Amino acid sequence: MSLYNIAVMLLGVAILGVAWLPSLLEKYPLSYPILYILLGMGVYALPLPLALPSANPAAHGTLVTHLSELCVIVALTGTGLKIDRKFSFRTWQNPLRLVLILMVLTISGLAVVAWGVVGLAPASALLLAASLAPTDPVLAGDVQVGDPGEGREDNVRFALTGEAGLNDGLAFPFVYLALALLPAAMPLTDRLWHWLLIDVLYRVAAGLMLGWLSGKLLAYLIFSLPKRVSIKTAAYGFVSLAVTLITYGVTELLHGYGFLAVFIAALTLRSYERAHEYHKQMHAFTDQMERLFIVVILILFGGALMSGLLKPLTGPGAALGVLLVLVLRPLGALLTLVGTRKVTLAERGVISFFGIRGIGSIFYLAYALGKADFPQADEIWAIAGFTMLLSITVHGVLATPVMDWLDRRHGRRTAAELTLESEQ
Repeated sequence: MSLYNIAVMLLGVAILGVAWLPSLLEKYPLSYPILYILLGMGVYALPLPLALPSANPAAHGTLVTHLSELCVIVALTGTGLKIDRKFSFRTWQNPLRLVLILMVLTISGLAVVAWGVVGLAPASALLLAASLAPTDPVLAGDVQVGDPGEGREDNVRFALTGEAGLNDGLAFPFVYLALALLPAAMPLTDRLWHWLLIDVLYRVAAGLMLGWLSGKLLAYLIFSLPKRVSIKTAAYGFVSLAVTLITYGVTELLHGYGFLAVFIAALTLRSYERAHEYHKQMHAFTDQMERLFIVVILILFGGALMSGLLKPLTGPGAALGVLLVLVLRPLGALLTLVGTRKVTLAERGVISFFGIRGIGSIFYLAYALGKADFPQADEIWAIAGFTMLLSITVHGVLATPVMDWLDRRHGRRTAAELTLESEQ
């Protein structure tokens, strides 16, 4: 029996499942990521004739980094392509508050607790906080806006979608700050100045500018050139993949934040000819690609849990994860959103609660731990893994009933009702 053949068969079954599980579970308090984690755990628990390789991410740093990286950038493109609302500081004030205020406060508070209570070294505490602070764009589909032009863009869904798109790029400076705090030949003061000038100011500015330029250029190629050189319908999806890879690659080569650039490029592209069928086709392709990556990563995550990922977890470390998911994020977001216009208290509560942690956290940890040796690396992975599992479970179970309750409260049709209507 070949391990390769087992993997191919398992992947085929998983992909088949992801094709129909989202619609099957639409009415129930359960999300398909939970099922794929359980599938991974089950596969690694089976007494197979061949010993499966360890799925612990610490043992496969480079593979984990690039696999999660690809998943996140594809998800960020899809996220940008499905936001209908044009950008302005007034209309985007909620996601901007969540990113520029809440995320900084969350990182600060979480790092202090990880250092003072859990006992992590300062650099390790900051790395853990920076990795867990962003709301994930990959696993938050149940609480995000609908497809391009669908009109399902209420305050809650828009705030969470915009936050997920922006914060994956803006968490990076804090990952670099954690790297700067590690002992090095360069004096700490010089390292901090380099961090401020390069890792904060230059990299963020480069991400924003290159993302905007890439979106403009690709929009011209997509919406202007086809008048003379047509692009066949079957190639629409490949265009969205090209947008993702070109933007990310160019920005990273120029040392900007590629995550931020990809999201900005997708937003810029979305602003052109909003009613064009291209947008739906491109988003549909990125959505399918994203689900493919999700399947692989979540099965491996389930395998990692069975391979001992949580063995170094301590009581204080687990309490830190609970604190983030159930206290720091909800309370911090409620305070951050005080005074926002046209957002009801119920909407603020839902926005505050659904700060889903996921695959972006895996990337940040794998990236930083591949760059340098952090103290207590195994414990960092254990705390992050526990927090992800808690978030995916709690938010996955509550997303459908809470969003249905909110929709009915505001006189909107639920997701299941809209699906049923479209099928009739």
